[in-house]
Amino acid sequence: MRKALIRRTTAETDIRVRLNLDGRGRACIRTGVRFLDHMLELVARHGALDLEVDARGDLDVDQHHTVEDIGITLGQAVRRALGSKRGILRAGYFVMPMDETLAVAAVDFGGRACFAGKWRITARRVGDLQTELLEDFFGAFAQAAAANVHLRLLCGRSSHHQVEALFKAFARALRFAVSRDAQLRGVLPSTKELL
Repeated sequence: MRKALIRRTTAETDIRVRLNLDGRGRACIRTGVRFLDHMLELVARHGALDLEVDARGDLDVDQHHTVEDIGITLGQAVRRALGSKRGILRAGYFVMPMDETLAVAAVDFGGRACFAGKWRITARRVGDLQTELLEDFFGAFAQAAAANVHLRLLCGRSSHHQVEALFKAFARALRFAVSRDAQLRGVLPSTKELL
């Protein structure tokens, strides 16, 4: 079973993530940032994974520690659940249309961490989420998961749609990347024989 349970406790946050990569899109998310809860629910549903996140952070200071540390913990959970990575597709991409918005995501679990994001969201907040923290969340995920994560926002008017399209594209790319490859079952998806 490709599952993981990660508990990460610091002086600023206490986060528990339970993950099943072969889930049914079920989510139970409590982060203290309601719009982030909604985005992580989308990741579970569009990523076809079961995800529980219980996070307590110093939100009285601001959202930064909580949002970034959730990215770290989720990345650690995915990395652990993937195990040896034998038999996975390894890389995935998705183009997500959402009304007037178009977002693109690509994910590769090749063992090297890199995040590259390009977007311009004019709203400082969407719901209660500080939009400047998107880069921190996805960058932290990439580092902890030892993955390449590329996100681009090609167009869009609504800040809500822009953020949501980025998360949905990420979830769909993640879903493909962690999927089992029936043709190369048990084979490490690298000619280096190391990921």
